[in-house]
Amino acid sequence: YCCFPAAAETYALALELLGIPDDVTADLPDCPLAVADTCDKALQTDDDDFVDSECGALSCGAWGGAALVTRLCKEFSALFFVRCDYSAAYAWAMRALRLLTPHTPHKITIEVLRACGKACVVKRRFGSAGVLVRQAVALARRAFGPQHPRYAAALLDLGFYLLNIDSIVHSVAVYEEALCTLRRVFGRSSLHVATAQEDLAYALYVLEYSSGRFYKARDHAERAIRIIENLVPPDHLLLASAKRVKALILEEIALDTPAGQDMTAPTLLEESEALHKAALALSMMAFGEKNVQTAKHYGNLGRLYQSMQKFQDAETMHLKAIAIKEELLGPEDYEVGLSIGHLASLYNYHMNMHCAAEKLYLRSISISLKLFGERYSGLEYDYRGLVHVFTQLKRHDRANHYNQLLQHWQELREQSKAEQQPALGDEQILPLCELHAKFFAPND
Repeated sequence: YCCFPAAAETYALALELLGIPDDVTADLPDCPLAVADTCDKALQTDDDDFVDSECGALSCGAWGGAALVTRLCKEFSALFFVRCDYSAAYAWAMRALRLLTPHTPHKITIEVLRACGKACVVKRRFGSAGVLVRQAVALARRAFGPQHPRYAAALLDLGFYLLNIDSIVHSVAVYEEALCTLRRVFGRSSLHVATAQEDLAYALYVLEYSSGRFYKARDHAERAIRIIENLVPPDHLLLASAKRVKALILEEIALDTPAGQDMTAPTLLEESEALHKAALALSMMAFGEKNVQTAKHYGNLGRLYQSMQKFQDAETMHLKAIAIKEELLGPEDYEVGLSIGHLASLYNYHMNMHCAAEKLYLRSISISLKLFGERYSGLEYDYRGLVHVFTQLKRHDRANHYNQLLQHWQELREQSKAEQQPALGDEQILPLCELHAKFFAPND
């Protein structure tokens, strides 16, 4: 999982063996693949997998080679997703989707749909992501049943999608169902369970950010870390993500502790710093500095140093995070907007740089509105920040303007609470021809 140089070498060898161009924008070759006669071994299905009855009459040569390449494209997408090269991950996932046929084994079809859905989420193509992850959930439930780990894995991707479209309550519910299924199948000491607990911990952290009730989130994060530490080496990349989540939770618990009530708050901040630094070190070792995950760790340290009143250190970390994210993701990405908002908060509340904060808040708001619309939860902090900025600058008309926007936002959020996401089990399985038509229209 952490051997990325070896993974890159294997990737290059696979492309050479199959005659696939490294350019992800190029078309795949139409000629038969040299490895078609080995596809039986590569495509051995699990006992619980099944193939449509009409496929049984077909030889491996009719569909096996295409299914093998489809699966490889999905694996290439997964590699680039972990490496945070989201454009390449999306391109390989779309290649895999295009290669699906009615004869592709369900196991591979579901994996491809999941990879495409996750890639669409990180590329902020939420409409497409919703179609794909729900298709994966529906197909996994029909093919394997609601108690199968493949269905639980599809639910984890649905939870990831819901979290990213700001449907946090529904995301938590989906993560909880997935975790229950994985615990029934694997017990309580499995990496599958640990990663699900980490996902749930982060969703609960986001859900309870305003309430301060972080103890359930903390419990899941700590359980995830214990499982991972028992099963993998101490320098494994899985620990970086789990430690990051726990660090975020501890920081908020420390900040929500009233002064004088609990003397452990400084200790919590120090523990949070140690966890963030450990996660940063693991990310640097695996990816180097020019990586989105590394940038996220810089940003998290920036927020922590702001809480610890180390304001110059906080500014340095935020600026590093912004520079890396802008270089890798572009100036209008959600991650860039998030870091810009954090730097604006630092300038606004702690460094008396209100004019600089104003520009940053406005840029953050512009990105949020473009990606998520005017109901997005993160807008609250930017609107409140601008009210504070303009109050400090004695520009009360502008402060009143953003107070009104904040009130309008609160009304929209109340409306959002009444809106329902489609219930689990209501997803419809689109015929593959319709799915292809939706994503690969002739003018695409």
